[in-house]
Amino acid sequence: MNSYSDFAYIYDSLMHRDINYEKWADYIENLFDMYGVNPNLVCDLACGTGNITIPLARRGYDMTGVDISEDMLNIARNKAEGLNILFLNQSMTKPDLYGTMGAFLCMIDGINYILPPKSLLQMFTRIKKCFMDKDAVFIFDVSTEYKLKNIIGSNTFIHCGEKIFYTWQNRYIEKKKLSDMFLTFFVKDGKKYSRFEERHLQRAHSVKELTEIIKKAGFTTVDTYDELSFSKPRPDSERIVFVCR
Repeated sequence: MNSYSDFAYIYDSLMHRDINYEKWADYIENLFDMYGVNPNLVCDLACGTGNITIPLARRGYDMTGVDISEDMLNIARNKAEGLNILFLNQSMTKPDLYGTMGAFLCMIDGINYILPPKSLLQMFTRIKKCFMDKDAVFIFDVSTEYKLKNIIGSNTFIHCGEKIFYTWQNRYIEKKKLSDMFLTFFVKDGKKYSRFEERHLQRAHSVKELTEIIKKAGFTTVDTYDELSFSKPRPDSERIVFVCR
C-alpha cells in the first residue's frame, strides 16, 4: 500500500513537474478573501512534504501540518528550516490538535485516499465539532470520477527522466469507484538503480456524496469550484475544489 517511505524522497521531483504550489497558495488566499476569513491558525491535512504548508507559512500564516507518513514529514521539516511550523504525525481522519483553527486545508487528492464514507464522516465531524473556530472554513479538493475513470482509467504511463524511471499501471474498478494504481520506480544511485514499488488506492467521491457527508457532519454550506477557478465544476472537470463552513 501507499507507505510513502521510499517514495517520499522522490515525491517533490515528480510532483513539481505537474503542480504549481505557489499558484495553489494564491488561490487559497483568494478563497480566504472571498469568504471573508482572515485565519491566523491554519491546519494542512495530508500535508506531505509541506508544498502547501510552507508557502502559506512564508505568507504569515501560523501553520500546522498533519500527515501519516513520518518520512514525508521529515522532508517537510528540513524544507521548512527557519519557519515556525508544527508538523504532526497523525492520521487525518483522527486529528488530535492543540486547539481550534481558523481554516483547514486538504489539497491535491488527500480526500481521495480516504476510501470508506464512514471514515470521511468521522473526519469531518471531529474537525467541525472539536477544532474549527466559529467562522472557520474547510477547503479541500478531489480528483473527480471523470479523471479517475477516463483520464487515468486503466491506462499505463511511463516516465523516463535523467535520474528517475517509472511505470504507472492503473485499473479503474467501476463497481467500487476505485482507482488502483501500481507504480514501479527505478531511481539512479551512482552507476546503479534502486528499485521500489508503491500501490495507491483512490476513491472517486461524487459531489453529491461528499455534500451529504459534510452536511451530516454539521457544516451548513458547501460550495464547489472548478480547479483553480471561481467557476462552477463542469462534467469533464478533473479536479473540484470544495469550500465548507
